[in-house]
Amino acid sequence: MATDTLASTKDPGGPAVLRRVLLDNGALSALVLLVAAMSLLSGDFLTTDNLLNVGVQAAVTAILAFGVTFVIVSAGIDLSVGSVAALSATVLAWSATSQGLPIWLAALLAVATGVACGLVSGALVSFGKLPPFIATLAMLSVGRGLALVISQGSPISVPDSVSGLGDTLGGWLPVPVLVMVAMGLITSGVLGRTYAGRAMYAIGGNEEAARLSGIRVGRQKLVIYALSGGFAAIAGIVLASRLSSAQPQAAVGYELDAIAAVVIGGASLSGGVGKASGTLIGALILAVLRNGLNLLEVSAFWQQVVIGVVIALAVLLDTVRRRAGARPAAPGASA
Repeated sequence: MATDTLASTKDPGGPAVLRRVLLDNGALSALVLLVAAMSLLSGDFLTTDNLLNVGVQAAVTAILAFGVTFVIVSAGIDLSVGSVAALSATVLAWSATSQGLPIWLAALLAVATGVACGLVSGALVSFGKLPPFIATLAMLSVGRGLALVISQGSPISVPDSVSGLGDTLGGWLPVPVLVMVAMGLITSGVLGRTYAGRAMYAIGGNEEAARLSGIRVGRQKLVIYALSGGFAAIAGIVLASRLSSAQPQAAVGYELDAIAAVVIGGASLSGGVGKASGTLIGALILAVLRNGLNLLEVSAFWQQVVIGVVIALAVLLDTVRRRAGARPAAPGASA
């Protein structure tokens, strides 16, 4: 009897295994199916130039989303990353042109601006006890306003050295894609190999338990939001390089795409779950969708509808996955 029970535990059956595989790798499966469908529907989709274009389109969203991953893993939310990206790019262009700073110093100032914005949001959450939604919503408004004040509401041209980030290496490999990959590796390293990364998962899983285990939750949240702001600054610089100017109204709505990419990639809005590879897949899904629908000449209005449905399905999949993981074992299964 015990032998039969043990055998049934080890072999849950083909359908159950397939269901678990699909649930655990839903984002990757969706990306593969989406690429296959777009390839069948449009002969231009699988060309090298178009695939590289998809990578470029995904780059800014992915870099923003990597930063947001830290926040969502810790059960927070950051609505300010689009505005912080625009502000950081504006600071870069303004300091390099109007103030005549060396480009490397202007870039450091831009990244420092993003980190400072993140620290303010983190302080409001950690020590001001504001809900992350409210704190980062306030920073969204402040960041956009400061970008408009510094630029006087007009685009500022960036130096040629910054515009070069939007070019290609060897005439075919886009620099934004390389930056995206580099930031993804950094995100993976932080989440998987540092104390801060482990603290993020612990805080997202159970903040009170994390505090009782000795984690300084307030300080860690400062680090988390500072990282998100720094990544937003780098995304802003990449976006400015593509546009050849820093535009104070750039990246409007990008924070929603970033959050969507993280959720589509398998992270849970409840915290404690998420990884860099999933976020990258989520950003690629959004880019493939937009690119494929453009090739199929689908209206931009309908594209928003499709993307909204995809986001809803991703959250639904997350709910199903968590319920499946929490489902108690069948009676006698542990005998």
